[in-house]
Amino acid sequence: MTEEPQIPAVKPEKTEKPEKAEKRRILLVSGKRKTAIARAIVKNGSGNAIINGIPLSVFAPDIARVKMSEPLVLSGERGKSLDFNVKVAGGGFMGQAEAARMAIAKGLIAWTRSSELRKLMINYDRTMLAGDPRRKEPKKFGGPGARRREQKSYR
Repeated sequence: MTEEPQIPAVKPEKTEKPEKAEKRRILLVSGKRKTAIARAIVKNGSGNAIINGIPLSVFAPDIARVKMSEPLVLSGERGKSLDFNVKVAGGGFMGQAEAARMAIAKGLIAWTRSSELRKLMINYDRTMLAGDPRRKEPKKFGGPGARRREQKSYR
């Protein structure tokens, strides 16, 4: 019988994994106003803000665009290095604008962890970070709305 020469087991050398150049970090934040709910994804970028697939710079109506850009204007240079992708559902256009504004503001605060920026936003407009609890009062029977009643005649 012929014996086969045994080959010594060679352990493969550990290959070093290439180090990641930058740690990818994203943040998910939400904002609410009346019945509108906005979900924002915040990540490193070049200062773009996209609301429901539309860039903030061309968003219409103008009053809603101005409202949504307030946190970015207040943050100054801090907001220029972040991208915001906001999806808003429910409510009317102004409720959606204020919900998106709240999501953007909360995202900026959470990303920068700046108490100075937080104080600046609260002094400017508290509803940018703290929600407004007012909701529509439900309709009751005996009339067309929540408080109004049908007219009655005494004759």
